[in-house]
Amino acid sequence: MSLSELGAAVRWLREHTEPAGDRTRRRVRGLRREELAELAGVSADYVRRLEQGRRHPSAGVVTAIARALRISRADYERLCALAGYAPMDGRVPREAGAAAMRLLERFPETPAFLTDAAWNVVAVNGAWLALGSGTTGGPARDWNVAWRTFRDARREIARTDDHRAGFQAALAARLRDTALRYPADTGLAELVDELRSTSRPFDTLWRTPNTVAAYENRAVFSTPDGEGITLDGNLLGVPGDDLLAVVLTAAPGSADAARLAEVVRASGAPAVLRVGQAGPG
Repeated sequence: MSLSELGAAVRWLREHTEPAGDRTRRRVRGLRREELAELAGVSADYVRRLEQGRRHPSAGVVTAIARALRISRADYERLCALAGYAPMDGRVPREAGAAAMRLLERFPETPAFLTDAAWNVVAVNGAWLALGSGTTGGPARDWNVAWRTFRDARREIARTDDHRAGFQAALAARLRDTALRYPADTGLAELVDELRSTSRPFDTLWRTPNTVAAYENRAVFSTPDGEGITLDGNLLGVPGDDLLAVVLTAAPGSADAARLAEVVRASGAPAVLRVGQAGPG
């Protein structure tokens, strides 16, 4: 990967792309940085730094820039190669490989589940099922984290206003990046359209996206017996399958940790369970 080569390629393509529908004579050849930035959903300063070889864009930004420039498939593949990514334009992968499933098995007493890049849960471990916050049946949308968060939040999961806002921002930001990377996934497009048309908070976050560099969140889970357990959530990437592992932990030595251990031991839930496209909120 060469950031200087990537930057030079983006600049050349920008300078050789005429604005759509612009038939006026322009002093500046091609697109201005500000125009490309607006079309790609980034700042003009970001484009400047990128062209100078001072920024390493995400796969989603590479795809957004390629779409804004209306470049050929060959040019898109070249940009992806220079940035160190594989071109993405098909469907979101929804299969968890053996290694990803083993990851869940390594957390027998820690609630964890796997989601695809569109936030569809594909597998859960027994500790998550022990919390009683998700079922294995029901419509597929019941097992999509974004849908449950913005449209049908579970009463068994409570967050403070700040943690709820941070959680929603992270969901929307990652879903937007996924939509840029997989523009041909009709199921994903339908999910986004439904969320935008039925959830004002989601639509606001979608139209004014924030960069979420790291994810950490806290929630109180009501167990089947009615008691609450406070858990911190973190994300682990599974790059090979383009999956995310959501892992929930209690503070070591705390009453929450002791209570979680009791609930897990008493549940008798299977170690790992595939749930298809259906996910917890």
